Amino acid sequence: MGSSGQSSNYDLSFKILLIGDSAVGKSSLLVSFISNSVDDLAPTIGVDFKIKLLTVAEKRIKMTIWDTAGQERFRTLTSSYYRNAQGIILVYDVTRRDTFTNLSDVWAKEVELYSTNKDCAKMLVGNKVDRESERAVSREEGLALAKDLGCLFLECSAKTRENVEQCFEELALKIMEVPSLLEEGSTAAKRNILKQKQENQAPPSSGCCS
Repeated sequence: MGSSGQSSNYDLSFKILLIGDSAVGKSSLLVSFISNSVDDLAPTIGVDFKIKLLTVAEKRIKMTIWDTAGQERFRTLTSSYYRNAQGIILVYDVTRRDTFTNLSDVWAKEVELYSTNKDCAKMLVGNKVDRESERAVSREEGLALAKDLGCLFLECSAKTRENVEQCFEELALKIMEVPSLLEEGSTAAKRNILKQKQENQAPPSSGCCS
């Protein structure tokens, strides 16, 4: 696993979206992955993103992870952020059944409508498994929906960090298995290398001499 920080050197660059209802723990999942800790977070207003560098299958990957607002009134803000995403994580709260049914009733349809990348890799994630006594959605139901939607599937806990890193690592591996997505990630990384070279080759400002 890599760590967040300087993002100038990487082999691949992927854009990942976190989507789902408000308060399912999208922001907590992201913060847990980025900083190894979770605090109580206010609802995301509009869209926020964070960058994480990690190593998967011996490739250095820059993940730009977009945390989208789940509130209905902000949904129009998110449509443009589906553009050019290589991976999408659909998150629900295992203790709130409505957040699970909304994945197929609302969010999967939105992905189909707005995603410009039809090869986009998708993962279904059931969050808050640390609250097992309050579970309202079984693991079997999650697996069945993931199969119907053509998604990978994992359950996790942003609070305890159970399976948090695995979510992003498995999604990265899935993206790397799709030639078109791998090419997009490689092209973005190559553009970054070219930019770095241009910056390094920029002539220094010259002073006056007599």
